[in-house]
Amino acid sequence: MHLKTLTVRGFKSFASATTFEFEPGVTAVVGPNGSGKSNVVDALAWVMGEQGAKSLRGGKMEDVIFAGTSARQALGRAHVTLTIDNADGALPIEYSEVTISRTLFRSGGSEYAINGSSCRLLDIQELLSDSGLGREMHVIVGQGQLDRILHATPEERRGFIEEAAGVLKHRRRKEKTLRKLASMEANVSRLEDLTGEIGRQLTPLGRQARVARRAQRIQHEVRDARARLFADDWVQASTALEADAEALAQAQEGLRRAEAVHEELTGRITELEAEAARLGPEVAASRDAYYALTQTTERFASLAQLADERVRAASAPVARAHLRDPEQLEAAVRRLEEELAGLTERQEQARADHERAGRTRAEAEAAAAEAQEHHAALVAQAAARREDIAALRGRMATARSEHEALVSRREDQRERIARLEERLAEQQGQLEQLTAAAGPSEEDHRAAAEASEQAEARTETTQRRLDEAAAEAAAARRELDAARARVAALTDAMPAADGTDAVLAAFPDRLVAVAEHLQTAPEHAAAVAAALGPLAEGLALSSSADREGIAPILETARQRDLGVVSVLTDDALGDAAEDGDIDGGEMPAPLARAAAAAGIPAHWAPRAVDGGDLAPRIRRLLARTALVADAAAAEALRRHLPAGAGPVWRIAAADGTVLEAHTARGGSADAVTGLEIRSRLDAARAAVVELQQTHERVRAGHDEASAEHRRAREQAKTARAEFARISRESTASAAALSRARTLVGTTEEELAAAREHLQELDAREPGLAATLKKAVGAVSAALELQRQEGTEAVDAAEAERTRTADAAAAARTAETEALLGVRAAESGLRAAERRLEAARRAVAAERTARAEVQRQEARQAARLRARRGVREMIARVAERIEVSLTEASRIREQTQTRRAAVETRLHEARTDEREQRDQLDELRRTTHSGELERATREARLESLREAVHEELSLTVETLVEDYGPHLPIPVLDEDGEAAGQEPFERAAQEKRLERARRDLKALGKVNPLALEEFAALEERHTYLAQQLEDLKRSRADLEEIIRDVDEHVRTVFAQAFADTQEQFVRVFGTLFPGGEGKLVLTDPQDLLTTGIEVHAKPAGKKVKRLSLLSGGERSLTAIAMLVAIFKARPSPFYVMDEVEAALDDRNLGRLLTILRELQESSQLIIITHQKRTMEIADALYGVSMRGDGITQVISQRLADLR
Repeated sequence: MHLKTLTVRGFKSFASATTFEFEPGVTAVVGPNGSGKSNVVDALAWVMGEQGAKSLRGGKMEDVIFAGTSARQALGRAHVTLTIDNADGALPIEYSEVTISRTLFRSGGSEYAINGSSCRLLDIQELLSDSGLGREMHVIVGQGQLDRILHATPEERRGFIEEAAGVLKHRRRKEKTLRKLASMEANVSRLEDLTGEIGRQLTPLGRQARVARRAQRIQHEVRDARARLFADDWVQASTALEADAEALAQAQEGLRRAEAVHEELTGRITELEAEAARLGPEVAASRDAYYALTQTTERFASLAQLADERVRAASAPVARAHLRDPEQLEAAVRRLEEELAGLTERQEQARADHERAGRTRAEAEAAAAEAQEHHAALVAQAAARREDIAALRGRMATARSEHEALVSRREDQRERIARLEERLAEQQGQLEQLTAAAGPSEEDHRAAAEASEQAEARTETTQRRLDEAAAEAAAARRELDAARARVAALTDAMPAADGTDAVLAAFPDRLVAVAEHLQTAPEHAAAVAAALGPLAEGLALSSSADREGIAPILETARQRDLGVVSVLTDDALGDAAEDGDIDGGEMPAPLARAAAAAGIPAHWAPRAVDGGDLAPRIRRLLARTALVADAAAAEALRRHLPAGAGPVWRIAAADGTVLEAHTARGGSADAVTGLEIRSRLDAARAAVVELQQTHERVRAGHDEASAEHRRAREQAKTARAEFARISRESTASAAALSRARTLVGTTEEELAAAREHLQELDAREPGLAATLKKAVGAVSAALELQRQEGTEAVDAAEAERTRTADAAAAARTAETEALLGVRAAESGLRAAERRLEAARRAVAAERTARAEVQRQEARQAARLRARRGVREMIARVAERIEVSLTEASRIREQTQTRRAAVETRLHEARTDEREQRDQLDELRRTTHSGELERATREARLESLREAVHEELSLTVETLVEDYGPHLPIPVLDEDGEAAGQEPFERAAQEKRLERARRDLKALGKVNPLALEEFAALEERHTYLAQQLEDLKRSRADLEEIIRDVDEHVRTVFAQAFADTQEQFVRVFGTLFPGGEGKLVLTDPQDLLTTGIEVHAKPAGKKVKRLSLLSGGERSLTAIAMLVAIFKARPSPFYVMDEVEAALDDRNLGRLLTILRELQESSQLIIITHQKRTMEIADALYGVSMRGDGITQVISQRLADLR
């Protein structure tokens, strides 16, 4: 088995479809950094099931899709296809070539396929895990993988060996079983709690039934006392309301008279306010004119003051004290010009001195440089001769060391060959013994595996069937319990005993209950009950009693004061049937036409009567009755029924509405009638019978599924035990035979390599001896030449170099002093120039200031003349304003006097209005109080009406008529029989109500469905107990599976670790000659959870901790562990990404020796930059990336070039 091709499209930097064809041997992928080499490794890991985005060097899985560049837009999906050559059947699938593919869409969706057929990710992982390729991907050694191994915990290192040994599949099966067991434990715990809770609920239900019967009697007492108190409240409130009506009428008459007087006063106030409003603008205008003239006077006074101030300011003289003499300033300028000329001459002299010093310094430095070069040449010649002698001595030491090492290695190799020949003979003997004692065949193992899987599949199938049957049984049980509860609730909802029952008890042979001997359709029961009225809960004369008449029965009811009793007599009292056959006939034509015209559904009442002893008589009674849904439909139907001399139709609705020829009955619905409850009760009982049959059938199916599941579990347990036995024997035999063959092959390879190495050493010895002799002669000749040459020329050159260097330093000092003189002269010259320029600016500024003072004096004289003219004009205007102000004051006083007279009359009128308004408010408050009192009493009456209807389902008229304070109250004995009468007393009834409520409260919560609940709970308790027992048996089976898996994992891991430990010692010795390395279990007593520690001790070091090793040694140690796993449990291929990047040339050679050994049994795909690694490859893939950010690939088969 080996990787054949890899096709990548839209994955990371591979924008276009790119195909890699891998050789069975070594394939090297090379290219510059950042060109996309590691993306090949990521593509292999991804297509084989890698789910971690960080393992693929990304932040999220969407990062693997080509993200686009400046020249090419992003793609919508990544697609990778891997083709595996399965000619040896390593993969458990009946194909010689297997193609797996994976597609990721940018929207987040994924697709997986095996040979073009869609599958799950789990299917790909399980297919590869059988050949040692698990989720940990130990066969793919990516960048940082070595460091991950070094920093891994002991438990993580154990995972690498488990994956190579194929144990992870069993661990996943165990984890799945443990999750199922945890879920089952929760179900068991819930079932135990639920069973215990139901068991505790069974005991008190019997007591609750007794309490329910007593509560019914007490509730009757509460209802009667509450009704009589309600009736007394209604009578008292009605009387008080009538008394308040007369007082309210008198208060309203006084209010009307006061409102007329108030309206007259309001009219007079309106007239005065209109007159005051007319005077308002005149007063405001005169006031505004007066205020405006006053402000103008004040403003002109301020202007006069301001003009005086400006005249005084313009009279002041212009200042001239700050001016200086221009002639003195010009004399200072001339003195500064003479000083500037002297400084210019000194600057030119300093520059000439500096130029002479510079020429002297250049000549001295040239001489010093020439002497320095001569001395350096002589010193370099001497050093070259010494280096030549040292190099010759180094080559001589290297040649001598290589010759001695070759002789030593040749002797060691001869001894190693002898040891390998002895070990090979011993291992070949062991292999022959193991081959003769072979374990179970592959066919036996495959047959046992198939039998175990089939048994597991049957177990899961039967478990699903059992779960479905249990769910169906539980649903059927819940429906049955709900139907039974409905029957019980309807039974309890039947009307309580009244006078009808008492009459029926007095004449049991002559009377029957209408509701018990009549069956109606449930959807029409309410409408039929409304049509029958009181007769729906009344009585009917039996056929034998019709001759004796109804009078004795009614007389008995009157004597016993049993209330109104409704009795159905013989057929002669019913409606006349004129429209054909009533028993099941068609709807009469007039009714059908009216319903069609009204556009509403209507039903003929006789057809709603399904059966019963009284059905014929009830049908004749309802022969002229139509049934509709509600009052609106009844009204619509009545408008379309024919009117005339024929019989009149009765229309009854389900909401209780009944329309007849001249009457209508309806409104707020009363309690549900006994006839309607009886109809619902019959339907509910029929549903209970049907659900009982369904539950028994489903329960039988559940028992059958439970028995089948138990048989399947037993068969699966037997198959698992047989498969585990064959697996242990087959694994142990195959592992031992594989180890023996591996050891023989490894020893033979080592022996052949050792012999070949010895031949190479023998061939190299003469050449190394000749090289050593030549190196000794070259060293002797160089030493002789060095003695012949002296050091006199070097000493003379040193003296001349020192003299010229001193002269150059003195010349540089003189040049620096001259330069400082030049800088000082330039600084003085610039300062003088600045002083001269400042003096010239001062002369110009003084002349400008004198001219400005003259101009200011002229402008001040002109301003003085203008300001005096303005002051005179202001005085003339102020005199005219004063005259206007006096006239405005006179007009303002006249208008204010007229308005004050009107306001006085208005104030008197408003005072009268306020007094009248206070009197009116008092009358209104009195009237409003009366209205509030009347509304309060009316609201109380309405509240009483609603409370009576809500609590007692009675109208107030019926309440007062049946329970008013004018009626005597019957006294009952302990058995509920009438024992006398007593007059109504409110206090006595309140005590009676309070006592009944206390008794009812003392009973606590009452459950009227206690008996039905007890039966349902008992049956459910039995069912849950059976389910609990089934779950416990299933838990025992799961625990047995876990023990089998643990035993298999211990066996396989122990063998895999022993093989890996043996290979690690050998590989470590190859990578670290003379070093010691081993793998150690952290807890050898617990092979299920123990971790693995790595001990490494290179030659010449005493450390064992990995953290104390160098970087290269740590990398080699990690490689040693991986290679040991590879050799102990070989995989068809390995992928390595720059694992040798941190190794020097010598360690790289050792690693390549290991890779050559792996090449013989596995396919290698290596990402590398090392030339020596490329040399061992059978094929090269060159990876590059152009400026567009897209990876390009070229390939070359090296076998064609060799």
